[in-house]
Amino acid sequence: QVQLVESGGGLVQAGGSLRLSCAASGRTFSMYAMGWFRQAPGKEREFVAATTWNGGTTYYADSVKGRFTISRDNAKITVYLQMNSLKPEDTAGYYCAARHIIGPLSNRYEYSYWGQGTQVTVSS
Repeated sequence: QVQLVESGGGLVQAGGSLRLSCAASGRTFSMYAMGWFRQAPGKEREFVAATTWNGGTTYYADSVKGRFTISRDNAKITVYLQMNSLKPEDTAGYYCAARHIIGPLSNRYEYSYWGQGTQVTVSS
């Protein structure tokens, strides 16, 4: 089992920035990747960004490319999501996820572990 704890959400004006953190614990030694997903009310959960744990390959949804940056701290077993130039349409619950399965990073069904989520609200 892998436990994930997110932090860093909040309320910000359009154009502002936030940084989300996700600390992992438990069976992390065989982890392949960690990622961020988001879900707005009435919508499906969608992929935002992900990084492999060894090698550090990153992948982003087109909607956040150039604005969001995912990074990791191997020593702390923590992944971060730096969100800049935030827009009202970025408003959602943001969820950290982890996986052992090797495959396309955007496939949410291959993530076995999920955090409790943190709310990001961007006002116009």
